[in-house]
Amino acid sequence: MTQSHVLARKYRPQIFADLIGQDALVQTITNAIEHNRLANAYMLTGIRGVGKTSSARIIAKGLNCIGPDGKGGMTPNPCGVCKNCREIAADSHIDVIEIDAASNTGVDNVREIIEGAKYNPVSARFKIYIIDEVHMLSKAAFNALLKTLEEPPERIKFIFATTEIRKVPITILSRCQRFDLKRLDEQTLTKHLQHIATLENVSAQTEALQLIARAGDGSVRDSLSLLDQAITQFDSNIHVNDVRQMLGLADRTELFNLFNLLMSGKMPEALTALDAQYRSGADPLVITQDLLELTHWLTRIKILPSLAEDITIPEAERTRGKEMAQGLTMGTLTAVWQVLLKGLNEVKMADNPLTALEMLLVRIGYLSELPSPAQLIEDIKKNGLIQPDGAQNSAEKQLPNASTAPKSAVNVSLPHNAELRQTPLQQTAPTGTNTTESASDNQPVSRFKTINDIAQFARSVGERMLAFNIENYVRPIAMENFVLTCDFTPETPARFSTKLIQFLKQKANETWQVKHANDAHAQTIKEKKEEKQNQLIQELSQTPVIAEALKNFAGAKINHVRIIKTADEEEAEQETEPDTRNSDDM
Repeated sequence: MTQSHVLARKYRPQIFADLIGQDALVQTITNAIEHNRLANAYMLTGIRGVGKTSSARIIAKGLNCIGPDGKGGMTPNPCGVCKNCREIAADSHIDVIEIDAASNTGVDNVREIIEGAKYNPVSARFKIYIIDEVHMLSKAAFNALLKTLEEPPERIKFIFATTEIRKVPITILSRCQRFDLKRLDEQTLTKHLQHIATLENVSAQTEALQLIARAGDGSVRDSLSLLDQAITQFDSNIHVNDVRQMLGLADRTELFNLFNLLMSGKMPEALTALDAQYRSGADPLVITQDLLELTHWLTRIKILPSLAEDITIPEAERTRGKEMAQGLTMGTLTAVWQVLLKGLNEVKMADNPLTALEMLLVRIGYLSELPSPAQLIEDIKKNGLIQPDGAQNSAEKQLPNASTAPKSAVNVSLPHNAELRQTPLQQTAPTGTNTTESASDNQPVSRFKTINDIAQFARSVGERMLAFNIENYVRPIAMENFVLTCDFTPETPARFSTKLIQFLKQKANETWQVKHANDAHAQTIKEKKEEKQNQLIQELSQTPVIAEALKNFAGAKINHVRIIKTADEEEAEQETEPDTRNSDDM
């Protein structure tokens, strides 16, 4: 009985013309052989099944081919019939040694190679060492190989193959001519599979071969192995539905239907559709990956509509994909992508992948019902809470008083009329302290009117830590005649008063005194801002629109209120606020 070979071995490339998708390698090696400009060593890298070992054998044949008449020289097109070509193809040539580095990792194995490299080839033109998965060699083994690799004997060549090029030391890479074998695209793989199916007298639908090529993920060997499996399972007639069932894939039409149901928020129908796909043989993990792929494809169409005209994609999918992309916003697509990407690991790790996928789809379905930030802001504008720039309506008239704090977290901006700002420190002192409205004519006037002025000045000259300490730990009571009367929080750094006085003297050229006093009502800059912020949040959360938004978004709360200022208001504020910049005119 004739022994049957698997397709990956039966149709293994024997010459460069059989090697698909690696034009750069073929052209470079062809030129090198024709012009006798051979490297000492070649490094072939790429994913599994793209032709690394096959390319190494073809190179070995080309360097050692003697032609059918036994008188030929090196050639990029080995004859395949001479003694050297036949023995290399059968992996039995004495001068072409193939070594699996995964099982020969030690320095002793490399020493055997080095020792053998000292002797000329027995019957071939070159002695060639093909080392597969070279990244598996130990560090000592790599080091032992360095000298021989850099200055090998004239008749010795090395060809390395690896799927993990980053694990190969740079000292090895620098001594090799490197070729990165490409992952084959789906269209090229499909054509190759169609050719193999014809040679095998197998009738296969183009869509079925496309599914196999997609599952092969750029690897010729993986794709041929799947085709071999399909031929064995379905004999000489391969249908797309048979392949889909074999691979555990969801029907593309059903996948589109499932995605459309999710985007419509129809969760009962979506879960029913998922259950139907699962019962027909679709794998939950594959469904998740297909949803990710579909989301990515729709996003690309959204950005570049011409991608929907790709003729390699069935007409029904192109038409439906265009319609779905037009009906979805970019924000929705990116949000779904993030949820699916995170959920992919959950499905992988779950004890019950189907349950994990169902919960993932529930998240996506209810996510699609939520309004986008743009829609939410538009609704707020329609209800009159956010006014156009220059509007004069007072925010206080729109915000009712409230005594309870919200569970709050939508970041919302208010008009400048409801501005949150640091109130200037009143020029008042505790009972018994003499105060004056202004300095006398013969007294110098400080540039600092409030404690906030000092903090801003410190930050402007690069003293950020000092500014932070002022804002967080100083509770001002009065500022008058170069005397700062204040209380301090328990967290105030040691010798802070001394450091502040020295800073004002050196940077502002002003001599200040800092006096400590107790005042239960004094607050730091940070505490005042937080109090005002909390007050605005309380008031804002009671407005009808925001209250409804907080109710619809479970667990939501307002974190921050930002004030919207018009250009005129900012200019007026700059004119009225004191100048705290560092100047030399004082």
